[in-house]
Amino acid sequence: MKASAIRDMSVDELGDKLLQLKKEQFNLRFQAASGQLEKTDQVSKIKRDIARVKTILGEKVKAS
Repeated sequence: MKASAIRDMSVDELGDKLLQLKKEQFNLRFQAASGQLEKTDQVSKIKRDIARVKTILGEKVKAS
């Protein structure tokens, strides 16, 4: 997900997106542990997306 798309979201939407990404990260970790994960690069992509959302969420909260 691109940072420009994340910046267009409201604080509530960012919170929802963060929750969704964390659930997806949990599912990917579970699949990796059980040996079912085929695309291992997804784990790092989700981690980066979570970091982007947290960063922009922090900026928006700090600005308001």
